[in-house]
Amino acid sequence: MSSAPLKRLYKDLPVWIVEDHHDVVCHIYRAIASRHLPQRDIKMVHFDSHPDLLIPVNMSADTVFDKDKLFSELSIENWIMPMVYAGHVSCVAWLHPYWAQQITEGEHQMTVGRDSSTTTIRVTSKDHYFLSDGLYVPEEQLENSQPLRLNVVKVNPVPSSHQSCTEKTTAEHTDRWSAKRPRKECSDGGEASCSQAFLRTAYSLQPAEGSQTHKIAQDEARNDSQTRPVGIGDEDEEGSTNYVVKRTCGLLSESEPYILDIDLDFFSCKNPFKELYTQVEYAILQDLYSFRGPRPDASEEELDECVDHRIHQLEDLEAAFADLLEDDGDETVGRWASRPGMASLAQLVSSLKSRNPCPDYEMVHQAGLTCDSVELPHHISPDEEIDRLVSAVHLLLMRLPKPTLVTMSRSSLDEYCPAEQVDSVQSRVLAVLESQYGPLDIHKDYDNPSTEAQDCFHPQAS
Repeated sequence: MSSAPLKRLYKDLPVWIVEDHHDVVCHIYRAIASRHLPQRDIKMVHFDSHPDLLIPVNMSADTVFDKDKLFSELSIENWIMPMVYAGHVSCVAWLHPYWAQQITEGEHQMTVGRDSSTTTIRVTSKDHYFLSDGLYVPEEQLENSQPLRLNVVKVNPVPSSHQSCTEKTTAEHTDRWSAKRPRKECSDGGEASCSQAFLRTAYSLQPAEGSQTHKIAQDEARNDSQTRPVGIGDEDEEGSTNYVVKRTCGLLSESEPYILDIDLDFFSCKNPFKELYTQVEYAILQDLYSFRGPRPDASEEELDECVDHRIHQLEDLEAAFADLLEDDGDETVGRWASRPGMASLAQLVSSLKSRNPCPDYEMVHQAGLTCDSVELPHHISPDEEIDRLVSAVHLLLMRLPKPTLVTMSRSSLDEYCPAEQVDSVQSRVLAVLESQYGPLDIHKDYDNPSTEAQDCFHPQAS
């Protein structure tokens, strides 16, 4: 009688901390190769101010099966979908703060596959997030199709009046994480549980059995339900703990491994391009790169026209700024500005050159690509709000199974997470993980990225 092989378990929960988010892919592949994660149908809980669900536009789909080529193609905004196409990831819960609205709230079912006409990776979702990058194609046009279940779930900070056990315990752990300490100086802990009982109980916090939070949480759970703060236990309130649990817990089970992924810009987020350009310049970029989506009930023909128009618009803008890199004289600017929809290019170039005689037009184009129907989120959180978001994350983790591994991105060198806040946020998040899961095996890949990255394995294509 055959039976499924038992999953491999790490002695201590590994936490891989990188600077640029796409560098976590290497460590995920290593866990697949070592059989701590399965080859297929991995689930991911993804805390981030950005979805990171775009696709390298011109990358051949077969690149996903060549690790060296793949790693060279990935960037911070497009590292998840290639893993979906490779068959490794099949379910993503994007947990976003209230200021990030790039994808419509709710559950999305879509297919990711190889476009038969271009051999690139494309997707069947009609959400503006994908349409505005020209990534949509109808399902019949895809080959080697892979399903993706995407849950988009808003997470609100806990109310400021709420002083939960998580804040008290986290503060104690943060004090220790903020100091210099050996990598594995942690407390004991076990797994959290995830059951329907959590969904029926308004505020029964259940941290890991044996963790420091467990006894306090049991005591608080006995309190009268009338003392429960608004927004913590109200299932129907978007962003509340029970709202998030209900939409996340159903994706996971105790028996299945999953990835807990955290970008520290979830807690405080900048749009770095707003500091590179004046308000006038940024407004011109928004005009040049603006995206007008199709009607909600658009036909397939209308969708094709929308995507085709968008692709040509972005290709023209890329070509224009490539030309300007070579020659930004009046003749070149005038030639491009005479094209439909590009009249404001002349004003943009003039403004840029008034501040810098040699503008970085490649960077200008990259900034423009972030300006479509929804601009990049920009919300620098005060310290008190960061604490309330950390508490919200802790409350959720108490109700989820223990992850197989944790990946974490600092996102500070490109300033998506404010550089002056990132170390403090990282310490607080590590404190939550330690108090919830016990011993952690911390790998600070950003301290010495080349050494860690060279030791990554890539599983064979299935």
